[in-house]
Amino acid sequence: CVQPSVPPVPNYKLSMSIPEWLQAIQTYMKMLQYNHTGTQFFEIRKTRPLSGLMETAKEMTRESLPIKCLEAVILGIYLTNGQPSVERFPISFKTHFSGNYFHHVVLGIYCNGRYGSLGMSRRSDLMDKPLTYRTLSDLIFEFEDSYKKYLHSVKKVKIGLYVPHEPHSFQPIEWKQLVLNVSKMMRAEVRKELEKFARDMRMKILKPSSAHSPMKERSRGKSLSPRRRQASPQRRACKRDKS
Repeated sequence: CVQPSVPPVPNYKLSMSIPEWLQAIQTYMKMLQYNHTGTQFFEIRKTRPLSGLMETAKEMTRESLPIKCLEAVILGIYLTNGQPSVERFPISFKTHFSGNYFHHVVLGIYCNGRYGSLGMSRRSDLMDKPLTYRTLSDLIFEFEDSYKKYLHSVKKVKIGLYVPHEPHSFQPIEWKQLVLNVSKMMRAEVRKELEKFARDMRMKILKPSSAHSPMKERSRGKSLSPRRRQASPQRRACKRDKS
């Protein structure tokens, strides 16, 4: 019997532009294929330190099994590590369709004054977006418009913080620094909130939302850089990516 071919893990070459590199990563993820089986092959606990999640990403490249949206975010972080000009942050969507709620997550990308995304979905226009959007809100509204094609109404959008490029970091990913109930807001209001947040992100002045939680005890020392601070647990994984 013929063994299924294992797609080669993309390697960054100096001759590549960043958009070409992101395209190579997305092509690789598409070759792994979307996991339609109903069984999740890799356990991803969102509260794990980044270092542990990067080990899981390595396992994904070894096993070459189909993946879903949450695995794609972790794999995208792993494959873009070491590209300091590429900032990565999670974008989560909660949508409503036909009486049910659905959850989906993609990896937002910011580079050279432009936004885009990497990810996996059943729907080709709910995963990767080219690095061409001038603002974060333009990117989010593009996703919202894509959802409308499938009669999904977006209820909530959650934006996390930039993920450090240090693969051995013990910091968890901050998944939901900004939470917007977009279904109850005007677009102008959503844009204003997103642009303020994006500006603060670029200036690196945001701290994990757990700064207000008991975990703060471990990050009081003034010598700690923001990237070492504890992040709050996100309770729900990407349960039902019907998108």
